[in-house]
Amino acid sequence: MYLATLRAMTSSTRRGRSPEGRAEVRRGLVAAAARLFTERGYDETTVDDIAAAAGVGRRTFFRYFHGKEDALSPDHERGLARISEVFDGAHPDEPLPSLALRAAETVFDLYTDDPAVARQRFALTGRVPALRDREAASVHHYRRLFTRELAARLAGQPDGELRAAVTAAALVAAHNQALRRWLADGAPDTDLPDVVAHFRRVAPMLPLEQERGGEPDLEDVARRLERAARALERESSRRTG
Repeated sequence: MYLATLRAMTSSTRRGRSPEGRAEVRRGLVAAAARLFTERGYDETTVDDIAAAAGVGRRTFFRYFHGKEDALSPDHERGLARISEVFDGAHPDEPLPSLALRAAETVFDLYTDDPAVARQRFALTGRVPALRDREAASVHHYRRLFTRELAARLAGQPDGELRAAVTAAALVAAHNQALRRWLADGAPDTDLPDVVAHFRRVAPMLPLEQERGGEPDLEDVARRLERAARALERESSRRTG
């Protein structure tokens, strides 16, 4: 038993020396956490249980996660880095709505690459407060990053900071709603293009371009966003009801 554990730990150490290997180890930990939380229950599962099920040691687990409440999360650090890279590498003449949508879409595959785990995560997050709180914290990080990136590009424009904040909130809300819709339908592989298409419905609601002839009508934007949010909530309720 000791030799088998030692061999598994040595193998995980070797895999952890390359980006691909680290991604593989992380996926194994997430899959193990999803399975154990589902089978045993969140409170009954320990970090040691997850590490053992993934074939790694406790120290390896903590190289990837702060605690077991993080073990089911997508790689949000990678998602945030991707968004920053899109903004940093964008052409100065790219329209801001196109840039914002393109940046947000880079995060979808963190959820959709493994539909089975995504389904387990969705179910568990709905009933485990610690996992729900962790997901809410990640939403805040995305919204803050988009607000910062957009505010930098809207600097000096009328209501630039307000428009950045409203746009960031709309992007994150639309992103989450598209994912929840897909998950509520059972996370089918064939529907992945529809996830992006549904998300892109937020495009005309984004207050990023000035209206022709003057400043953007933020009150009208707010009304449109509220109507869209109510419509999306009704559709989500219908699908999950």
